[in-house]
Amino acid sequence: MTIAPTLLSVNVGLPKNVAWQGKTVYTGVWKHPVDAPAMVRRLNIDGDGQGDTNGHGGEQRAVLVYQVQSYRHWQRHFGRDDFGYGQFGENLTVDGLTDDEVCIGDRYRIGEAEFEVTQPRVTCYRVGLRLGEPELPALLVSHHRPGFYMRVLREGRIRAGDLIVKIRTGPGALSVADVDALLYLPGRDRARLRAAVRIPALSPGWQQSFRELLAADRDSGPAAEPAWAGFRPLRVVKVVPESAAVSSVYLTAPDESPLPAARAGQYLTLRVTGAGQPAPVRSYSLSSAPGTGAYRISVKREPHGAASRYLNGTLKPGATLDVAAPRGDFVLDARSGSVLLISAGIGLTPVLAMLHELAAARSDREVWWIHGARGPREHPLAAEAHALLASLPHAREHVFYSATAGRLSKDRLLALDVPADASAYVCGPASFMTDMQDALAAAGLDQARIHTELFSALAAINPGLTGQTRRPPHQPPGPAGTGPLVTFARSGLVVPFSPADAACWNSPTPATSPPGGAAGLASAIPASRPCCPAPSATPRTRWNPRPTERCSSAVPGPAPTSSWTCELWRHHLRTGMPSARPSARCPLSMSRHHLARAPPACCGTPPSGPSATCKLR
Repeated sequence: MTIAPTLLSVNVGLPKNVAWQGKTVYTGVWKHPVDAPAMVRRLNIDGDGQGDTNGHGGEQRAVLVYQVQSYRHWQRHFGRDDFGYGQFGENLTVDGLTDDEVCIGDRYRIGEAEFEVTQPRVTCYRVGLRLGEPELPALLVSHHRPGFYMRVLREGRIRAGDLIVKIRTGPGALSVADVDALLYLPGRDRARLRAAVRIPALSPGWQQSFRELLAADRDSGPAAEPAWAGFRPLRVVKVVPESAAVSSVYLTAPDESPLPAARAGQYLTLRVTGAGQPAPVRSYSLSSAPGTGAYRISVKREPHGAASRYLNGTLKPGATLDVAAPRGDFVLDARSGSVLLISAGIGLTPVLAMLHELAAARSDREVWWIHGARGPREHPLAAEAHALLASLPHAREHVFYSATAGRLSKDRLLALDVPADASAYVCGPASFMTDMQDALAAAGLDQARIHTELFSALAAINPGLTGQTRRPPHQPPGPAGTGPLVTFARSGLVVPFSPADAACWNSPTPATSPPGGAAGLASAIPASRPCCPAPSATPRTRWNPRPTERCSSAVPGPAPTSSWTCELWRHHLRTGMPSARPSARCPLSMSRHHLARAPPACCGTPPSGPSATCKLR
């Protein structure tokens, strides 16, 4: 006899300040049962709230569900018997509806309300804080027991004891546990990824992550060796203003020998020694034609950007810059179909290099140049792009000035009726990228043909931490390490690797970290994501791109059985990951997809310790 799923408890709680390890965390993870009927509304249950609305709540995450079967599992795992309903931060404690049987898109009626399953829980440090088990966020994924979110289809009253009636089965037959594993665990199935992005009920953020994973699979081969190791000095031959805020910097070898050819769309990493101490490290896309023997980058001056202000205002011809070899996999493919070059603002630089390549080859491909800017004064290199397009036999140019005719939006791109068999290259800020990728998918483009590069800095946040006094970025105390140099792109610090630092970073919580070391350095670096996913069971060591300064074959510090030490250090050794350029080249950058490619074991910690380091962008 099958027992019908039942609602055991409705749990709510408003955000509050919680003292924890010398800091104050503003969180709504403390939930408590409600005895009376509770009104479920589109965005929340009456009496409930979230402290970090970046990572929790909203229409797609209105109600969090957790099962009593998982309660019993964790009681056995931790040897505890003190759990009460709501302790895992859930709104609905249920009997049944396990993560391996509930599918994305399933719909349920509980009392007067109706719900649709939208995504697994994205675990963060708060659930570990609530239970006093710092490793719990990682365990929720590795034990396939994350719980799940639902959106509210029909508002109404619910109460403990209500039966849970399934009213529709979601398409795709992908369970909550399956979808969670696709994002966070190794060995993902490409067919299941394709099935996941076709489920309309799956939250947009998860769909986007899976689209990026599908696109990334095409580049899963070994990375090409860079043209030179580390940094080398290049001479500035000229600095050319392109607009009020953008200048192009032309670089050659000091001995005037030809520089190695770069691929159109790749970037250079610069150590800008004249912009301050320590020298900031920044990455800029090449905007010039490949194979000319010289390089050109076009840099937008940011109001608070030390490097960009120096490159735009102080740098003079004859100066030298330390430059790493061209890197990056945002490059033009060799297909014969149509090409869509889509950009906004300074995001035009890598696609302009692609346009140069197409023009130099006298390509007969249909080329669509689609660009958005505020106005003509904020549109650098416009005449150059127009001339290149005029040289191509099958080129189309569409420019959108937001100050006069409205910005380049999803609807405007769809109205252009772009060819569905095209390959698209999209570069710009985060919101622009989301709109363009949604539009291209709606236009029928294969996800594997949509290539993206994110230009912009995401705001640094320390979710839930309030009233902190930050110590400025600083060198760790004690003797300097003897290993490879690790460059922290946001702070500009350059720190020799030390085995003591590796042990400190690998510690599960700040409380168990030895004093000083890299944890001291990490404490001054803001985090950039509200929640961090759980690590995979074993580290993966895909080098793409190659680091500017390579580790020895035996990375100092603990053996990589702890799931992240090697990947974390290899990430930092790449050095070309400044806060101004989060992108797919950084496996530990903003999106859950990138975190999943090289997941750090920071999920059980708040952003005051190692977790801040793994998210240093």
